[in-house]
Amino acid sequence: MSATDRAELPGLDQLDLTVTGMTCASCANRVEGRLNDLDGVDATVNFALGTARVRYDAADVDVQRIIGAIESIGYGAAPVPDRHRAPGEAERRRGTTHDDEPGHGGGTGSEHGGPTGLARRLLASLVLGLPVAAISMVPALQFVGWQWLALALTTPVALWCAWPFHVAAWRNARHGVATMDTLVSVGVLAAYGSSLVGLAAGADHTYLEVAAVVPAFILLGRWLEERAKRRAGAAVQALLSLGVDTATRLEPDGSERSVPVDELRVGDRFVVRPGERVATDGEVLEGASAVDASMLTGESVPVDVAAGDVVVGATVNTSGRLVVRATRVGADTQLAHMARLVADAQSGKAQIQRLADRVSGVFVPVVMVLAVATFAVWTVLGDPAHGFTAAVAVLIIACPCALGLATPVALLVGTGRGAQLGILIKGPEVLESTRRVDTIVLDKTGTVTTGRMTVVDVVAGPGADDAEALAVLASLESASEHPIARAVVAHARELGVAVVAPSDFASSAGLGVTGVVEPPGSPARRVVAGRPSFVAEAGLLAPRALRASISEQEALGRTVVAAGWDGAVRIVVAVADRPRDDARDAVDGLRALGLTPVLLTGDAEAPARAVADEVGIDEVVAGVLPQGKVDEVRRLQDGGRVVAMVGDGVNDAAALATADLGIAMGSGTDAAIEASDLTLVGADLHGAADAIRLSRRTLATIKGNLFWAFAYNVAAIPVAALGLLNPMLAAAAMAASSVFVVTNSLRLRRFRPHRRP
Repeated sequence: MSATDRAELPGLDQLDLTVTGMTCASCANRVEGRLNDLDGVDATVNFALGTARVRYDAADVDVQRIIGAIESIGYGAAPVPDRHRAPGEAERRRGTTHDDEPGHGGGTGSEHGGPTGLARRLLASLVLGLPVAAISMVPALQFVGWQWLALALTTPVALWCAWPFHVAAWRNARHGVATMDTLVSVGVLAAYGSSLVGLAAGADHTYLEVAAVVPAFILLGRWLEERAKRRAGAAVQALLSLGVDTATRLEPDGSERSVPVDELRVGDRFVVRPGERVATDGEVLEGASAVDASMLTGESVPVDVAAGDVVVGATVNTSGRLVVRATRVGADTQLAHMARLVADAQSGKAQIQRLADRVSGVFVPVVMVLAVATFAVWTVLGDPAHGFTAAVAVLIIACPCALGLATPVALLVGTGRGAQLGILIKGPEVLESTRRVDTIVLDKTGTVTTGRMTVVDVVAGPGADDAEALAVLASLESASEHPIARAVVAHARELGVAVVAPSDFASSAGLGVTGVVEPPGSPARRVVAGRPSFVAEAGLLAPRALRASISEQEALGRTVVAAGWDGAVRIVVAVADRPRDDARDAVDGLRALGLTPVLLTGDAEAPARAVADEVGIDEVVAGVLPQGKVDEVRRLQDGGRVVAMVGDGVNDAAALATADLGIAMGSGTDAAIEASDLTLVGADLHGAADAIRLSRRTLATIKGNLFWAFAYNVAAIPVAALGLLNPMLAAAAMAASSVFVVTNSLRLRRFRPHRRP
């Protein structure tokens, strides 16, 4: 079945497996190829994580057959116990596997017997191998019969320390394939065997230093590599460790009971005391506090919450006691969703990695042929001893591990750093999209603006007291649930204006409200408030100054509320959805990345243009419905632009999916988040620029890794074949190449978000 056919299969199930026994990219390619040979299976194998992501049609194949296919070629596999746990975490928690079975542990180093077994073999190889190298290479240290001492020290290194390579090479040979282990095993055994035969025949020259030092250098490289890879995954592990184990649930009788968080159900009430983490996603019912969400959003400033506000599980309550009603539990929480997105991204495979996989898949057999050819040519030239050394150097130097690690480790670090900053990258293919994007389309409401109506101007009529007029208007509006009414009331309360409940309240949908307001110490009055036209139709006349103010505010695209009593308009309030405080600086940041910003909204031209002017956007498309947003994105694409779309609402979902790169604000709807390629957990528009910068930086790191991995082999193999490279130096260089790729990827941990003004 072709990849296209698999992609078109509906309703595929998904299985995450821990694959043991993989020691290089060639192993991962073998496992992936074997799985994809099965009908109804589409698999991706990640060597760095030691995992396989398998999508399969249950009508054609079952889980046992998938696992059996992996085991049939000499590797082990088991389902990941918890799908929301980061790949490889189960193995790290176990720490060790079977000590003498090199095929266990996958990408965690435990093919050498777990981290402890690897360290033991490394220590033994260094203690025994380095004296052999010193005696063999420094004539002043040599004495009569020194070769036999060197043989005694080399034997445990070549056989026990290098045992994992020999076992893996034999296992692969039984299946007719060769991997990196084959190169190391053949090189070490050839050096050891020829030295043994030479000593028995009375020869002076041996290759014992090669057999003793090569395993030491390669094991040292593996050990350093594993330490670096554990650091690479530390960010994601820190994220996943944030979950709460217990919660204080409020029982129906009002009593409090400590329960495992898994027992919480949607609708349950629970208490969060100061200093505690919120147990799960929910809505605040009682209390007020500040919540620190920095571990999820990357924003260091705590957010004030009160009754009616939403809180996210794993965030920290910094001050007051909160009573929260659970709205999402278990796998539906935002933390679990983040974990899934990060795991999906890390388990995927970028398009750029396909070339490395194809090369590494045929690399080892080609190197074997080159080694034999090197020995043959030198033998024909009359120097078989030199040819043997050169052939061993070719075998050792050509390890393709760096190629296999170049992409997944950089992806692991980049997505982990993104998770720390509240940037979730859905998959590795997103990296390519960010490189090509040249236009970014921004939804207005909730993306560039706060999504909340706020009072931006208040003008009282001639002779009216500002505070008294605002108090009357706010009192009338307090009986309405309209967003504009709530904005007026909130503004009045912020200024300390007294608000009383009105009587005889009536609402005319979309026009305005009427009612009787009796402020303390003042007579009752019938008040009319709403659109200026609605107030005028009620017979209230607006003074010239207020008419001018209404015209000015409407020209700016703001919503105007007029209110009056006793035959005249007494106050005019302008309300608008204000741009976010950071919007202009964020737009400047996007433009600095070479992106052309476009404001796209369903609002009218005037308010859209007012917002665009305030944040520095020149191109505005207003008055479009959801389908119109899709059409606009396609129009830009048809014009040759590569388009990113930033949005947060249900009406943005289709446009997000249509764009070359969809970026969803995490404060938005689930539909928008699911349709996007990048999700910003917080509501900070700076995150869009940070997400693109991080994605581009990760892609650049991957390309740098692949370049140096290819360049290393292209340059080193000819040098080794010419006999200019000692096998010991070849082993050190080979190990160094893998360590370089991992440590180069670790530089992504230093990525810093844009500094807020």
